[in-house]
Amino acid sequence: MAAIRHILCLNSGSSSIKFAVFALGPTGEEKLAEGAAERIGQSIGRLWLQRGQDPITDRQLVLSHHQNALEAVFAALTEARYATPDGVGHRIVSGGPRHQAHCLVDTQVLGDLRASLRFAPLHLPAEIAAIEAVQAVWPGIPQVACFDTAFHQSIPEVAARLPLPRNLWHEGVRKYGFHGLSYEYIVSRLPNHATGRTIIAHLGNGASMAAVQNGQCRDTTMGLTPTGGLVMGTRSGDLDPGVLLYLMEEKGYNAAQLERLLNHLSGLLGISACSGDMQTLLGLRNDDAHAAQAIEMFAYSARKAIGGLMAVLGGLDRLVFTGGIGEHAAAIRWAICRPLRGLGLEIDPIANEGPEPCISVAHSPVEILVVPTNEDLMIARHCHRLLPTREQHR
Repeated sequence: MAAIRHILCLNSGSSSIKFAVFALGPTGEEKLAEGAAERIGQSIGRLWLQRGQDPITDRQLVLSHHQNALEAVFAALTEARYATPDGVGHRIVSGGPRHQAHCLVDTQVLGDLRASLRFAPLHLPAEIAAIEAVQAVWPGIPQVACFDTAFHQSIPEVAARLPLPRNLWHEGVRKYGFHGLSYEYIVSRLPNHATGRTIIAHLGNGASMAAVQNGQCRDTTMGLTPTGGLVMGTRSGDLDPGVLLYLMEEKGYNAAQLERLLNHLSGLLGISACSGDMQTLLGLRNDDAHAAQAIEMFAYSARKAIGGLMAVLGGLDRLVFTGGIGEHAAAIRWAICRPLRGLGLEIDPIANEGPEPCISVAHSPVEILVVPTNEDLMIARHCHRLLPTREQHR
């Protein structure tokens, strides 16, 4: 009988590291613990660990850099008497053109990730640092890279190719798509793995949508990087490229200034001039016209994307909301769906406020669902699948 394996899942960002521990084996899947190291690089950080709803550790400490933060995570797991994991899975936002499928990490893969920094400059440095930290603490533990771009490899070239000179395609300049681990999980939860025509809306601080036909991705809203597509918390989403030329030529912006503008100062934060957090904006919208406009533009951006992806699919059988906003902000779901009644999206105002997954009326031509995502579990599953057997590992 196959043994139970303990998998540590790491989701490393620029200022935080989220983690979870799973046990997977022939008897099923169980989350043993989860936590985060937060405010990395600030004067005082926070490390917390919990089992279910029961706190195990929650303390403030200095987390000066990612290596330091990961060492604190490993120490907290050891202190809580969790066994050394059999494998460590990492969410990797992009593997660039060289890696488009989940894989074991070796020297070649790590070198390729370093060479792909330009494809995800906000995310890859922290993700590479996490791999290196695990190597330093647990040099014999296998690691698996789980790419957010992998789900989108079924996108046809007509959708993936950008309207640029052909040589750039061969250099890796193309649509990659992101949030793939979330989309994979949602597809696994839907009847018959999303048979028919489905749009999945992963709406959070980062937001995107995917058009899925019979479980396969046919198009998505993000492109070369996670900056494109929908209006997001602090990211602009799609822009006329002429805007960037104007800012460079007329305002003297350089690449670093453009990056900061597009990824950190735009989106909901730029429009509202006060916050990129949707929950905060919903609380302000009745008294702050800019907050209300930011919400309106977010919903408008989402509706346009749904219409475009319906054209890709030739119609729609199912719309699925997931992600922090998609799962918890009923007002946003309503603002997105209500104007789309003419396209067959009939949202039920009472069900939309309730706990059940189906929020469309009984006679709606398009089924509307709310399905919580679980990217950590997808990482654990891929890690479990790709880990060498004990005999191979020897």
